[in-house]
Amino acid sequence: MSTAVVVGNPKPASRTLAAASYLARELSGAEPDVVVDLASLGADLLDWSSSSVAALVEQVGAAELVVVASPTYKGTYTGLLKLFLDRFAGGTGLRGVAVPLMLGASPAHALAPELSLRPVLTELGATVPGRGLFILDSGHDDPAAYAPWLAATRPAVTALLTGRPVSA
Repeated sequence: MSTAVVVGNPKPASRTLAAASYLARELSGAEPDVVVDLASLGADLLDWSSSSVAALVEQVGAAELVVVASPTYKGTYTGLLKLFLDRFAGGTGLRGVAVPLMLGASPAHALAPELSLRPVLTELGATVPGRGLFILDSGHDDPAAYAPWLAATRPAVTALLTGRPVSA
């Protein structure tokens, strides 16, 4: 199984990256094959002729599992992440299972993954099982913060990735 992580935090090597990588490992059982820390791409992200960004788009689009993560800014995902997602062709750009993950400072933004990121991922062709995941910044490194979501959603992710039905 190929797994990718895409992180739209403007700070490289962020808590968002740590959270997304943890989630990818939990869902796939292995380190992600592709990690795209968008902050490290610099001006290439704005250059539509960039072959390095085009290669990353192809790798992410072909991944069977993609964790797409962003900090919550003004109730939604970052413009940095939007720049990258704009590279995908509508309806066919993402061909696998995608998990929307957002981190924020307040539970007031808990619906942000569902209201802003999930619709974009489905529009780009991904299958998004379960609800999007919101984690408080303060708990990004606490496995207990992820446990309820993983218990509810991991069976559906596993079923989609293996082609086996979800058991009750």
